[in-house]
Amino acid sequence: MNTTSHLAPGGFLTRPMGKADVPAWLDLRADAERADRTGHHVDADDLAEELENPKLDLGRDTLTLWDGARMVAYAVVHTPDGAVDAARFRSDAAVRPEWRRQGLGRHLVSWMDARARALHAEGFARLPGELLINGKSRDANLEALASSGGFTACRWWFEMTHPLTTGRPVTGGVPQGLRLVPFESAYEEATRLAHNDAFRDHWDFTAMDATDWRTWVVGARSFRPALSRLLLDGDEVVAYLIAEEYDADTAAEGSRDCHIGYLATRRSHRGLGAAPALMAATLDAALTHGYDTASLTVDTANPSGALGLYERLGFAAHREYVTYARPLRG
Repeated sequence: MNTTSHLAPGGFLTRPMGKADVPAWLDLRADAERADRTGHHVDADDLAEELENPKLDLGRDTLTLWDGARMVAYAVVHTPDGAVDAARFRSDAAVRPEWRRQGLGRHLVSWMDARARALHAEGFARLPGELLINGKSRDANLEALASSGGFTACRWWFEMTHPLTTGRPVTGGVPQGLRLVPFESAYEEATRLAHNDAFRDHWDFTAMDATDWRTWVVGARSFRPALSRLLLDGDEVVAYLIAEEYDADTAAEGSRDCHIGYLATRRSHRGLGAAPALMAATLDAALTHGYDTASLTVDTANPSGALGLYERLGFAAHREYVTYARPLRG
């Protein structure tokens, strides 16, 4: 790993993230969450898992700022696996609350832009490039950073919740000719193929290869196969629901939430009631396994009408998040 260090504004030492930095990173994330109240918590195992991503170059894709042994800020840039209309580079960054509004956020954005431009030149030069930053809607610090940095809000997301003991969805049952089964490892690849087909018309979607599918979905600590469900037409997965649980959220909130990580139907089988059937089955399983709520995150402009579907199934918006974008700067 590249361990080159230098000074940032304020005299903070900067260097790439290392696996030994997880405790300091966790302390920073906890400090930021107490101030920002995004509702997203992490533990040390979550952060270690992020650093194990085989497609993340720690020496070049990460940056940390230090005040002695205390991590003050960090940034991570993720390379898209593919791109259609534009190469959009997602980022993850935070500054400790007591050091905000002192230029560190702009320093992180400048570094992320430079790293994204290098990655863009390596693999995406034929397409426009964009840098994305995300956070809770109406966060004054994020809004100020976005405005000063020339970012424009381009996407809004609802986090929606459902109490499992009331308002359970009424469905028409399993669509005729299909078979509803719990997730099985034998269908891992067939589910990945269904995912890539179902999401190909969504904003900024890039197909997941087998490595990403294993890293971020079925191999993730949060994956709960016992709550996940598939709809089969013969041996083909035509619709699926991937359920998750985040241990850090459970510890912080004192209740168990079944998070719907992915729910999608192949185009060939839409309009038959597949999604409601999968959702009803998973919510039944979650209640049986002792969960208190279910949740999901939805793009408010989802072309499949997912927001309206989830509202009809008893989910209600709980928090709103926003994605800001700006063209990469030369």
